[in-house]
Amino acid sequence: MAKRDYYEVLGVGKSASADEIKSAYRKKAIQYHPDKNPGDKEAEEKFKEAAEAYDVLSNSEKRQRYDQFGHAGVGSSAAGGGFSGGGMSMDDIFAQFGDLFGGHFGGFGSFSGFGGRSRGGGRSVQRGSDLRVKVKLNLKEVAHGVEKKIKVKKYIPCTTCQGSGAEDDKSVTTCNTCHGSGYVTHITHTILGQMQTQSVCPTCNGQGKMIVNKCRVCNGEGVVRDEEVIQIHIPAGVMEGMQLSVRGKGNAARRGGMNGDLLVVVEEEPDKELIRDENDLVYNLLLTIPQASLGDTVEVPTVEGRAKVKVEAGTQPGKILRLRGKGLPSVNGYGTGDLLVNISVYIPEVLSAEEKARMKQMQSSPNFQPNQSIKERIFNKFKNLVG
Repeated sequence: MAKRDYYEVLGVGKSASADEIKSAYRKKAIQYHPDKNPGDKEAEEKFKEAAEAYDVLSNSEKRQRYDQFGHAGVGSSAAGGGFSGGGMSMDDIFAQFGDLFGGHFGGFGSFSGFGGRSRGGGRSVQRGSDLRVKVKLNLKEVAHGVEKKIKVKKYIPCTTCQGSGAEDDKSVTTCNTCHGSGYVTHITHTILGQMQTQSVCPTCNGQGKMIVNKCRVCNGEGVVRDEEVIQIHIPAGVMEGMQLSVRGKGNAARRGGMNGDLLVVVEEEPDKELIRDENDLVYNLLLTIPQASLGDTVEVPTVEGRAKVKVEAGTQPGKILRLRGKGLPSVNGYGTGDLLVNISVYIPEVLSAEEKARMKQMQSSPNFQPNQSIKERIFNKFKNLVG
């Protein structure tokens, strides 16, 4: 099952501060703590999920990679330690984050988990929706990174009302239901005492204000449909399907809220000669029988152009020649892959009478008969491939 978005796991927005992330994690940890939910496997998994999310979002470097590349940027090979990539134990969580809730569940009550306000008391902030676009890259662009300009159809703030949705300043009044707070409070009497909860004001949808006279251009929405040219930086080493996030370049929010993000999905254009395998590149080099038998110096393609490779006499089909550092860089900065040259040998399908006669002469030569060592080597190679 695909991992959930870490911000969604903690219930915070992408612009949340470090303190907000810490507070949100503490609430989740208390809610799903094993002492409060004994024997509940689902609660235990959510407890671990929240810890994994906090491990990434509380670390500025990991959070930056996650914001740009998603889960691919903080996998087990990229996380640089910690729990990123999953698999942490309960002991790990208590050892790493136990101080956030007293190191044990005895400190639960001190955090006012019951009867507290469910939100910070501020007005609800509208957020524009995210946009997703696909960008095609060739191999050279993947190898070096690239700046791309793309034209996006999106919602932008209305220039007539400056995104307020109102005809003028006098057309905006304070909401009578929530009195400008953006939320309403509900008090319920239970056997545990009074329970106080808060919810978004149904009259103003959390805005804290109402529009009397709407803008005639945007009809009170505060946004209009238009096009924008956006320049995006794509780092070297990105992979097919990887998603980059450009903060604040998505749809504008209604009535002056926060913009959504632009999600850029990478599409790799297949190269005519080179095949990508993670950060390595593979080239299938087809030799003639004389080249493989006598040896030769041949040219092979690389990202930067052509490179000369020496083929030793007696090179067997299936041999791999490795050109170190001629592959692609890691998007996380962990070195560069290699160019792997896979040797194949071309066997003529049609021979002339003279060529057949020469081949029959060579067939009887001991040098053209595989010895036991070669047979074992080839057998073991195929055995490893099958195994």
